[in-house]
Formats: sequence, structure tokens, C-alpha cells
Amino acid sequence: MKKLMPSLVMVAVSVALTGCMQSEQQDAKVTINKNPYPSTYQTLPQQTTLIKNATVLIGNGERLDNADVLFVDGKVSQVGQNLAADGATVIDGQGKWVTPGVIDVHSHYGVYPSPSVESHADGNEMTAPNTSEVWAEHSVWPQDPGFNAARAGGVTTLQILPGSANLFGGRGVTLKNVPSHTMQGMKFPNAPYGLKMACGENPKRVYGGRKEAPGTRMGNMAGYRMAWAEAAEYKRAWEKYDADYAAGKNPAAPVRDIELDTLKGVLDGEILIHNHCYKAEEMAMMVDLGKEFNYHSGTFHHAVEAYKIADMLGENGNCAAMWPDWWGFKMEAYDMVEENVAIVDAMKNSCAVVHSDSGTTIQRLNQEAAKVMYRANENGFALTEADAIRWITSNAAKSLGIADKTGSLEQGKNADVVIWNTNPFSVYALAEQVFVDGAKVYDRFDENYQAQSDFMLGQE
Repeated sequence: MKKLMPSLVMVAVSVALTGCMQSEQQDAKVTINKNPYPSTYQTLPQQTTLIKNATVLIGNGERLDNADVLFVDGKVSQVGQNLAADGATVIDGQGKWVTPGVIDVHSHYGVYPSPSVESHADGNEMTAPNTSEVWAEHSVWPQDPGFNAARAGGVTTLQILPGSANLFGGRGVTLKNVPSHTMQGMKFPNAPYGLKMACGENPKRVYGGRKEAPGTRMGNMAGYRMAWAEAAEYKRAWEKYDADYAAGKNPAAPVRDIELDTLKGVLDGEILIHNHCYKAEEMAMMVDLGKEFNYHSGTFHHAVEAYKIADMLGENGNCAAMWPDWWGFKMEAYDMVEENVAIVDAMKNSCAVVHSDSGTTIQRLNQEAAKVMYRANENGFALTEADAIRWITSNAAKSLGIADKTGSLEQGKNADVVIWNTNPFSVYALAEQVFVDGAKVYDRFDENYQAQSDFMLGQE
């Protein structure tokens, strides 16, 4: 009996300690606010609108002639023939073409606004190879007159990206192209953030020139891998904290790291990758990099050599955002073909996008897409307007993770609509009326719908 006594004591102590641990009060749960700058976008005044007898490009590869488009409460209600709606504003679409609103997945409006002066240049945080902690939205100047110019070109949605000097340039933000005094008034509700990454010459030139890493392409890859390895550890630390807390323990929360928050968001599938990357072998490595760290490699921007690996991009579900005829301005942009977009588009599960990365060509992305269509058809493709419009509407929406909301004139989607005076792939094409969520935001013939930024007021 005496020999049992110590054990009983130990059991009693153990029970007491266990009881003490179980009854220990937990500190308040530490959580991260993933949306500290939420959208305040409010739809402008809408009205039920019926466009009659137009040529309609749906945005999903379909074309309808002599067709009507009805939108109600900001959503596409019907597309067909002989439609009617009580109380609708009826627009005669005879001779006109109707498309979804144009989407540019690569813009620097607001962060490199007009006028282009040094004091306005806030789009490239060239201070470290990894600046995932910066957010482009914190540089956006909503009074940039460029937004209005793009609206006159039919652009209803655009992603604002930081620049490409760094391996990780920071977060991009998707905006609705509506007049607003604040960035948040333009912010596309519930659109995922993008993370800007950059391959190749830019990072190695900027930092190699300073005798810092990376100075080579292998240095670039090392930088990516080190950052993702750190992000994976950060993610595991938060997951362990959450699990321990759920189990009733009182763990200490990991130290908050704004830079790693963004990379963790990618690993969690909440933030999409947008990667400035020209060369085929580098895009292929970035696909493998995503597989190594278990995230999707997203959209390749500029993608001059995408045609060389078009099958790989389709198989991996990557979008490629490309120019029709910009190349040769540096070595990594040298090996282009004018059929680049068409070759990518021809592959199974493809997602070919035409982007601008320009404050000028964003104003006529329809004609940028037209250049691809005509050049490709001269060389044996058989592309139509119904095919080509996807490159600046539905495929662009897919790249931004908003294809369930916009990018095509399908029932239930946002009524982001452009009425063109003629075939939008003509050099004479002009957007006559533009709608965002069913609200008219531009009318070529009505100054009431030609917003000017405060910056332009009073200027010659």
C-alpha cells in the first residue's frame, strides 16, 4: 500500500494539472482581416434596357444577328429575338454591334497616371526583390483621366498591377471602370487579388546592377523558391495555431508578417498569380515552381513565346495575356510570331487573352484583338469575331477570377455592355454607349455620360 502512495499522489497532481490546463482561459483568438480596404462600390442609377435588332457577340463564342439584349436590375436577363419588356428604355440597335464590356487584365492606370510625371510614378516598388507587402490599390489615383479615356473605348473592368522590377512586385487590384473619388468606390466587389511576379531580365537587371541578388536567372529562381519556402512555413504556423486553439489550448499566435500574408494567400488559393514572363522555358519553370509549392501558376503576362508551349499552358490551365504585335524591344521579347494569340487559343482548355500594359492601347483593345484575328487568318486560321471577342472579355474575366460575374452576355451575369457603331474589329469602330451593371457610364453623344476627372476641370 505504501508503494502505491506516490503513484496516487502523482495521479492526483496530474489530474489537478490537467484540470488546471483545461480550465485555463484562452486569450482572444487572433485572426487576420483579409479585406481591410473593402469595396464601397455602389451601382449607378440603372434602368431596364432593351437593345433591339443588333449584331450580338455573346462572349462565349456565339454570334446572334438581328438579336435583342435585355438587361434588368443590372443583370443580363435575355438575349434573343423579338424580346419585349414593359417600361424598358428601348435602344435601336439596327446596324450596331453589341458585346460584353471590355476587360484589360494588365493596366497601370492610377499608379502611373496621366500626366506622366515623376511625382505620379507610384507603380514600381523597386526597393527589394520581394515586395509582396505592397498593394497597388494604395497607389491608385482615381482621378487619372485615363480611366475616362478607357471607358470611351468600352473598357468596363481592369486590373491595376504594380510594376515588374521585382521577383514579387505586390498585389494587384481589379476595378470597375466607373467615376469615383476613391479607389474603394471602384473596387470590384469580391474579385480576388492578384500577385504580380516577374521573370527574367527585369529583376536580374535591377538588382544585379546593384550587386545584389538576383543577378542571374538562376538567382531569380532561388529567390522565388526561398520566398515560397518561407511562406509555406508561415502557413503551417498559422494552421497549427488555429488547430491548437480549436482544441482548447492557448497557443501564442505567429508574428504577423504583411509580406508573407500575401504569399500565404496564394498558397490558400485566395490570391491569383499574374506573372510577367516572356520566354517559353521560363514560363515552364514557373509552372513547375507552382507544382513544387502547391499553388497554381495563374496567368502569364506578355508571354511573347507562349506559342512554343501552348499545349503545356492548356494542360495546366494557365491563361496567357499577350500583345498582338509588340516584340523585339529587348532580348527576352525577341522571338515573337503574329499568330501567338491564335496558336495559344487553338489548344484544348486554352485561355488566350489580349492585354494592353499601355495607357494608349487600352483605349482600343477591340482593334488590338482585331489585328490578331486578321493576321492569323492570313496565315491559315479561320477565326471569327465571335472567337476574337473572348480574348478581351470572357477569357480576361477568367484570368481575373470573375468569370462567374462578367465577361459574357449570358443570363444572370452583370450587364456590362458595349454598343458599337459598327463591327468592333473595324478600324472605324467606336463605342457609342457603355454600361456597367446596367447603368450607363458613357454615351458618345451625350455629355451627361462623359465623366471628367476633377483634375481635368478648368484645363484647356
